[in-house]
Amino acid sequence: MSEREGARQVRWAELKKMSWSEYRQMNLSRADIMQLDMLPGWYATRKRRRWLAGAGMFSLALQWINAAVSWAAEPDDGGNWIILTLLAVMMVIYLPAVTLMNIATRGLVELTERHLDERQVGERLRATTIAHRITTGLLAACFVTAVVAGVGGEGDYVVPERAVIMLIVALAMTHLVLPLIVSTWRLPDPLPDDEE
Repeated sequence: MSEREGARQVRWAELKKMSWSEYRQMNLSRADIMQLDMLPGWYATRKRRRWLAGAGMFSLALQWINAAVSWAAEPDDGGNWIILTLLAVMMVIYLPAVTLMNIATRGLVELTERHLDERQVGERLRATTIAHRITTGLLAACFVTAVVAGVGGEGDYVVPERAVIMLIVALAMTHLVLPLIVSTWRLPDPLPDDEE
């Protein structure tokens, strides 16, 4: 058995007990790491995976709220503290949720196609299609909001620079993470083992 095949058979419990140098000697690839069952209680059932997807959606919503606050609030009125607080709360929710969703989907959105089977490639395409439709709706809503705000204002209406930056960050995060959220939401429970 080669060293590479032996590395794939390592379980998360064994990996936690290893020293850093032992772990580095195993030379695990991203695909190998995605196959480890890390914290399976967080994503073992469809209900829990949907909670994870909901946490991911909530963190994205916080970023969109952050963009709206940066548009509406003045920096002198404590707007900077509100923006930083929303950003901190968003990151505390976003980072663990995205990490666990990547592990739950076994790298469906993260890995290249050569590491996926036909079913996973098809699921990735479906998730990406649904996510792009949602993102198109968000872009249209942003456009309509900007036009309505510009038409309703008096004289030259200028969007604050930090609001534009926060909107770009919110759009980029949504574009990158929405396929992962959709695939986590749609992921079925594994088939039960036949006990005979």
